Amino acid sequence: MLILLNENYLQALEKITTSNHWITLVLMLLFFGIVLLKAIDPSRLKGSLYGVFNINFVATESEENTSFFDVFQIVFFVFSVLVISLLVFNFKTYILATNDVSFSSFLPVFLSLLSYFLLLKIVEYLFSHVFLIKNEVRFFLISKTNYLNAISFLLYIAVILSEYANLKQLYLYYFAAFLFFIRFVFHAVSNKNLVFKKLFYFILYICAFEIAPLFTLFKLMF
Repeated sequence: MLILLNENYLQALEKITTSNHWITLVLMLLFFGIVLLKAIDPSRLKGSLYGVFNINFVATESEENTSFFDVFQIVFFVFSVLVISLLVFNFKTYILATNDVSFSSFLPVFLSLLSYFLLLKIVEYLFSHVFLIKNEVRFFLISKTNYLNAISFLLYIAVILSEYANLKQLYLYYFAAFLFFIRFVFHAVSNKNLVFKKLFYFILYICAFEIAPLFTLFKLMF
């Protein structure tokens, strides 16, 4: 009888430890983020969500000289980082085959990705500010941000389906990989003149600011 009680206690303790109620709260926070973005500028939100297929919206954003430090960009930045953090955390628990899905184990993933994207954003902002007279460079950076925002929204829906509609995790990862591939292709195509004119610098940029930091980050997290 005592052994049975101990086993029940351990099972209850394990359920509490692996509770994922915080994921629901984060997803609700992301939903309120979308509501806030719509309240700030509904037309800009719509343009951002369809940004991958609407090159004119990206061109308009580039011409309007919008700053990263406006409220709309900040909210969308946090939204994108949170969604990608949930995806990476989900992938981490799948790869490591761990039952620890507590918020305390998610927090280091979020802070690591937040630091990476924030540092990258600051470098890009300074880069754009220094070369402000070169519209192609500004268009390159803004298109990259808008494409990330667009796929983050789709990933948000995919994460919800994974959590509450029994969508297989592998499907989520394949879908995420497909979206990031599409983002890369559209980004390269929309900036083809700049890419082919400065191919060496484009490859250097991708390796130095995209691949190398992400590789280091994933090595630390996994």
